[in-house]
Amino acid sequence: MSDTLPPHCAALLEFGGPPELGPGPRPGVLTAAELTPRLDQFTHELQLTKFPAHLVRAVVLLWHDQLDAAHELAQALETPDGSLVHGIVHRREPDYANSKYWFRRAGNHRAFPKIAAALQPVLPALQQLQLDWQLLPGGHWDPFAFTDLVARAARLPSDDALVQTLRQVQAVEFRVLLEVFLRLES
Repeated sequence: MSDTLPPHCAALLEFGGPPELGPGPRPGVLTAAELTPRLDQFTHELQLTKFPAHLVRAVVLLWHDQLDAAHELAQALETPDGSLVHGIVHRREPDYANSKYWFRRAGNHRAFPKIAAALQPVLPALQQLQLDWQLLPGGHWDPFAFTDLVARAARLPSDDALVQTLRQVQAVEFRVLLEVFLRLES
C-alpha cells in the first residue's frame, strides 16, 4: 500500500508498532494527553472540520490503545464512518458481538474495497495461513470474518504467526481508514 498519509499523521503511527488485537496497552504508545496537542496541531494544519477530525482522532487513539477516548468520539458519530470505528473499538475491547452490531450499522463501507486492495502486500502471509479466502472472499474485505479471527487469536500467544499477521492486517485497516477519513475534506 502506498502511504499517502500526511507526514504528521504517519508519524503518529510510528509508535509502538502495529496495534494489539486486544485492548493493550503496549509499550511505546502515547497517552491521550500526549496525543491531544499533536492531534490538535495536525487537524488545525489540515483545516479539518469537526467530523473528519473526530474520525481521525478516534483511529489514532485506537492505534495508541486509548480505547475509552476513541469510544467516546466514535459513539458521538451516528454515521457509517462512526459505526465502523465504533465496531473496531469494541473488537479491541474485546466485545465481539457488539463489534459485529456496529459493523452491521456501518454497512458495506466505502473503505472496504480500499482495505482489500491495501492488503496485497500481506496476502502471501494470509495465504500461508489459509486466511485469504476468509478475510477477502471474492476479493472483498469482510470485517465479520476478521472479528472472528481476532476472537480465535485471543487465545494464542502474542508471538504466534496468526496473531502477528492479524496485527499487520489491522495496521493496514487503520491506515486505510485514516486515508479515507482525511479525504472527506477534499
